[in-house]
Amino acid sequence: MRKSTAELLAEHGIQPSAHRVAVAEYVLHTHDHPSADRVWDKVRERFPMISRATVYNTLNLFVEKQLLRELHISADSVVFDPKLDRHHHLIDEETGRIIDIEWDEVEVRNIKQVGNFEINDYQVVMHGRRKRPSSERRNHEPSGE
Repeated sequence: MRKSTAELLAEHGIQPSAHRVAVAEYVLHTHDHPSADRVWDKVRERFPMISRATVYNTLNLFVEKQLLRELHISADSVVFDPKLDRHHHLIDEETGRIIDIEWDEVEVRNIKQVGNFEINDYQVVMHGRRKRPSSERRNHEPSGE
């Protein structure tokens, strides 16, 4: 039997207020990697008066209690990932969508030590575009005339 969101929060030492449950119900069950503003927009659909500060504080609490991972994918962007097991990420350059890549699909060698650093954890962040079918590519190539 699946635990309720309130039970899950309580197990992690979080008092399950209505706002915290609403944030958790969205962010812990999405396949996206939402920013805090995206979480705020979604939660406001149910709780129009919830403040941005409440959402930010709740997300930070969830990270502190290890319910979420905070990802700094680019210099000015923080997103939240409910998938806690080891995995990598691919950013679709056309849509900006972040896609989870299974850990074993990427091989990294010689990572135990880099320079004077002992590596404790890592993830690979790839950037790419979806391949177009060869018939679609032919239609977009210059004809040479």
